[in-house]
Amino acid sequence: MRTCGVTRGVWPTVRAVLDEGSLADLIGRWPAEHSAVAVVGVDGSVRRAGDVDREFRLASVSKPLGALAILVAVEEETVGLEDPAGPPGSTLRHLLAHASGLAFDGDRVLGPPRTRRIYSNTGVEVAAAHLEAAAGVPFGTYQREAVFDRLGMTRTELRGSPASEVVSVVDDLVRVAHELLAPTLLHPSTMEEATSPVFPELAGVLPELGRFDPNPWGLGFEVRGHKQPHWTGTRNSPATFGHFGGSGTFLWVDPVAGLACIGVTDRNFGRWAIEAWPALSDTVLAALSPDGR
Repeated sequence: MRTCGVTRGVWPTVRAVLDEGSLADLIGRWPAEHSAVAVVGVDGSVRRAGDVDREFRLASVSKPLGALAILVAVEEETVGLEDPAGPPGSTLRHLLAHASGLAFDGDRVLGPPRTRRIYSNTGVEVAAAHLEAAAGVPFGTYQREAVFDRLGMTRTELRGSPASEVVSVVDDLVRVAHELLAPTLLHPSTMEEATSPVFPELAGVLPELGRFDPNPWGLGFEVRGHKQPHWTGTRNSPATFGHFGGSGTFLWVDPVAGLACIGVTDRNFGRWAIEAWPALSDTVLAALSPDGR
């Protein structure tokens, strides 16, 4: 069977020593002109391959970066998760958890808060605007000073919507992965809350992959749970969190394995990614997780 020019079954998953050469071989099979990956361990180890110095548009992987800025503002008491924001009855927490009722794009309200998981670019934009109003500075300025500068992300920039218009390079995303594995910007309890299911009973559609009941999300981070099919691997624990982007990008963190994986490409998300990314993830986990699961 061929889909998107890719033959099913060409994405091997093997238990082997995973070095930068084998990573390069795996992503060399991807149907993208430019791509890069990195695997990050909680022990500080990093393996990279591909176009690691190339700038990529992150698309929806921008959302977790926006959430980090908002969560810093929560800890600084500039904003609060229970602040009214968005449609009537909605709070900042609802917006970050895609539970406000706002449609994907535009200001249309599809239902009351906390009734469905409705993935919403607009919700993220409204959350960013709420912080901007409270802080008295543009969201991009706050995000740069609170997150990018403090993590040393010198080649990352917001160039439009905080829901989809961050550009970055692999090494800057490696810094994000280290932060998610071992928080320094945020208190560990804040990070745990952000990456655990919020309103865990909600069902809804995961874009490009289908409807799930439940469809767990944290605060700006998707939580894997037991979704299948999924863009992470079959070996990923249900506690895995992260995001993927329509521009062909992803970032996941598996706290059980103590590993994170980053992928960036210039090929839009499609059937190829649904086949290739889980295979890469399973290879990473088989080779590097403590129990080889």
